[in-house]
Amino acid sequence: MAKTKTSFFCQNCGSQFAKWQGQCSSCKAWNTIVEEVIQKEEKKPWASEKGGAKKVAKPLKIQEIDSAQETRMKTLDGELDRVLGGGIVPGSLTLLGGEPGIGKSTLLLQISLKLPYKVLYVSGEESQKQIKMRAERISPNENNCYILTETKTQHIFKQIEALEPDMVIIDSIQTLHSDHIESSAGSISQIRECTTELIKFAKETNTPVMLIGHITKDGNIAGPKIMEHMVDTVLQFEGDRNHVYRILRAQKNRFGSTAELGIYEMQGSGLREVSNPSEILISKKDEELSGNAIGATLEGMRPLMIEVQALVSTAVYGTPQRSTTGYNAKRLNMLLAVLEKRAGFRLGAKDVFLNITGGISVDDTAIDLAVVAAILSSNGDIPVEKDFCFAGEVGLSGEIRPVNRIDQRILEAEKLGFSTILVSKYNKISLKNTGITVQKIAKIEDLVSYLFG
Repeated sequence: MAKTKTSFFCQNCGSQFAKWQGQCSSCKAWNTIVEEVIQKEEKKPWASEKGGAKKVAKPLKIQEIDSAQETRMKTLDGELDRVLGGGIVPGSLTLLGGEPGIGKSTLLLQISLKLPYKVLYVSGEESQKQIKMRAERISPNENNCYILTETKTQHIFKQIEALEPDMVIIDSIQTLHSDHIESSAGSISQIRECTTELIKFAKETNTPVMLIGHITKDGNIAGPKIMEHMVDTVLQFEGDRNHVYRILRAQKNRFGSTAELGIYEMQGSGLREVSNPSEILISKKDEELSGNAIGATLEGMRPLMIEVQALVSTAVYGTPQRSTTGYNAKRLNMLLAVLEKRAGFRLGAKDVFLNITGGISVDDTAIDLAVVAAILSSNGDIPVEKDFCFAGEVGLSGEIRPVNRIDQRILEAEKLGFSTILVSKYNKISLKNTGITVQKIAKIEDLVSYLFG
């Protein structure tokens, strides 16, 4: 009988050590190194169980490699297809992470019920009856989805060989365990071994696999960091459980852009795709209020119109507060300094609160102009015209700098019914005969005089 082998792993970063030590030399965390059994006995990997001869890979000249576009499997979910880069690539491994209760299982079950392919949904967390109840709420008349409640990978692969599905969904990777490793499910070595077996299966059979992953209290996907390197795509499902909107982002994508964004609305019948997110990000008001401005931003290839809210008030406790939600606090401080130095506004003794509505975070510097307009509007208690929007970056000398893909921003503003968009004087605009007025400004002073006279 083969000798049992053990090793020491850091539960925080997954680093392996020959002996125990108090501090991990990789991530510097204390008391995170534990001993795990890494090999129970010699067993054959999944691929050799079928007994087929494996084709040996040979080196090819780069000119000889077929560069034909990979055929993708459409999920019939426009938001997910956009984030993935056009659909699921056969043989790919996708990891979906998110907070408990955010809707990860609902999203993938909804996808498996929509797909016209044969899908095997493997759950290690819920019973078949629980999944059936959810499926009836989402799509009661579906026959292509097969449900399996199992946690041992060897049993899962036997069912896969019998069923031969076109796609496999695992909920979740932390519940699986393999006979090749003698340690508890969810441990570093088990997660790594199970992921390796699934990658081997996906690549050799050209079957796409989607995994659900738990996250830690820090918001990172639980398990070793190497798991994120092993898979092809890492998706993050974000949102507040107290709000109905969910945001799907790609943190890593070998087959597409990581800048794309998908937005869903949680309903009783599942997740609804939000095809026009600008409508939910801009609040509907009967009367004009000060401190509100609309900015044109971009998330990947998608232009969005978002509402910026600002509140400027006298500091009661002596020390002014600077608070932001969904916006970089350091950039807000920079814009306030520019307003004080270049435009003469005395904001140093006032509290400034800034909020990006809709619960999203924006890194695009093109909303600087909207932030400045909202702050000035609140400071003077003068509302900005509700059919005005902004797209421009503010420089340290008070100049309005040009932003990229301005044509898309202008077209989105026109589509949503805005009458005027304020942009940088130095932007090159190729659009002609648009139904929206494009007002070009060069400095902060031009913005103040145009909006407030």
